[in-house]
Amino acid sequence: MQQRRVVFVIFEGFQSLDLSGPFEVFQQAGRSGPGRPGYDCRIVAPVAGPVRSNSGLRVHADHGIADLAPAGIDTLVVAGGDGVDHAAKDPALVGWVAEAAATARRVTSVCSGVFLLAATGLLAGRRVTSHWSRDGQLRREHPELTVDTLPIFVRDGRVWTSAGVTAGMDLALALVEDDLGREVAQAVAQRLVLFLRRPGSQAQFSVPLWSEQPATDPIRAVVAAVHADPGSPHTLADLAAHAGLSPRHLQRRFTAELGVGPAEYVERVRVESAQQALTGGDEPVTAIARRCGLGSSESLRRAFHRHCGVTPTDYRNRFRSTEEPA
Repeated sequence: MQQRRVVFVIFEGFQSLDLSGPFEVFQQAGRSGPGRPGYDCRIVAPVAGPVRSNSGLRVHADHGIADLAPAGIDTLVVAGGDGVDHAAKDPALVGWVAEAAATARRVTSVCSGVFLLAATGLLAGRRVTSHWSRDGQLRREHPELTVDTLPIFVRDGRVWTSAGVTAGMDLALALVEDDLGREVAQAVAQRLVLFLRRPGSQAQFSVPLWSEQPATDPIRAVVAAVHADPGSPHTLADLAAHAGLSPRHLQRRFTAELGVGPAEYVERVRVESAQQALTGGDEPVTAIARRCGLGSSESLRRAFHRHCGVTPTDYRNRFRSTEEPA
């Protein structure tokens, strides 16, 4: 069966993970779906040859825009990085991306790659996302866009945009799932030790690898509600209302489909939410506990001990980043 052609656009100063992360997801997917078409992944730059990333890592682009026809592309993936502002002012590159995007089945960007896509005019009137640190710049330079930097990724028709750096892998998993199905995407996620991120009707939410995947719409609705707002009460009665089931029926079906009970699932999602908050800012532990639905700092400490084996303060000290990603 014919492979789907995926073309990655890079430039001097691109973010290497914006390329390597999604590239690896697509390549792994090609090995996970016997009897199904895989992916023909290609890398294009303004000029063929070595291209320096913003970290100094050099990647060899087999194609330059002068020798790779923009037609015949299934999925176009535009990387981001510190060099994107300069790349978005390169008329030849912008023109090639515009021509390729016009006929591609799907057009995507990772992180600040949205600036290069926006320079083509393709995104006018569309809802997009990018890295949170680029929110203000994107709104100023492209008022024609609807900018929402909260979700991991956003789909608006055939245009998909993702948030920063590793979110490109979440985006790629969603694209693989769209092409090859949930089982293949889950196999790739497990092999790469990733969360399988799934698109909801309003918000993006993750179904982590410590649980099975929900198999029916009522349980998917419950999972979506929990991930959309971990801090809500989420009593068994609340969750049953989301599912349209009785509490007893929900308890039985939820546990059968996900392998854990509703209460344990909610607590784990709340702990994950607290982990993100602890490593992403200076918010006091007590405030994080309340916002994530764990009530008090003592409740948060007990939950962290059960699931992480460390205190919230120790977790913050070990895993907090002191630098903003590019």
